[in-house]
Amino acid sequence: MKTSRDDDKAVSLKRAEMVEQLRSAYHISSRAVLETMSRVRRHVYIPERAMKDEHPYGDHPCPIGCGQTISQPYIVAHMTEALKLAQGEKVLEIGTGSGYQAAVLAEMGTEVFSIEIIPELADHARSVLAAEGYGAVQVRTGDGHQGWPEHSPFDAIIVTCSPDKVPPALVDQLREGGRMILPLDTGVQRLIILRKRNGVVRQEDDILVRFVPMIGGSAA
Repeated sequence: MKTSRDDDKAVSLKRAEMVEQLRSAYHISSRAVLETMSRVRRHVYIPERAMKDEHPYGDHPCPIGCGQTISQPYIVAHMTEALKLAQGEKVLEIGTGSGYQAAVLAEMGTEVFSIEIIPELADHARSVLAAEGYGAVQVRTGDGHQGWPEHSPFDAIIVTCSPDKVPPALVDQLREGGRMILPLDTGVQRLIILRKRNGVVRQEDDILVRFVPMIGGSAA
């Protein structure tokens, strides 16, 4: 999936440098993830009103307004790679934010359902995703703790905000053989990967991270 608009050379160069850093410095090895990150235009997902001095392709998160951020490119690539996505899989994202991670998931060939609790950000994401050719991504304004039961079960779930415990509804909506990645805040934030096999969910600890808190209703 490609946008009909071309970037100027400076922007294209910055995106290529970002991808090379993901490969050489952060050891992202998935060819599909690297090629996807080279195609999705990260800069257009950051609202102009929120653009600060940080370059959108730099090795850092960027503010997107409403007290939220777009994750560091490495974290987007790492979480996407960890899910080991296959074409045609159904993915639920909790925390649409700017829409960038949803675009990456869609570019990977998956069917994407994304929930954002802040209406302003949900509206922005819908607009830019449609403009960039990812209009098939479904964005819902609401509380991600309850997931999206109408479209469950999901092959994969990615949570881009940090709860203090895993929302049970998300586990319930994970397909047999599915996997979920999320930052869990138990005093120190760490990514965890959950895998459902034979009705049993197993947890694998991953890297230390820092995400904005997951807001909304109780996960209990």
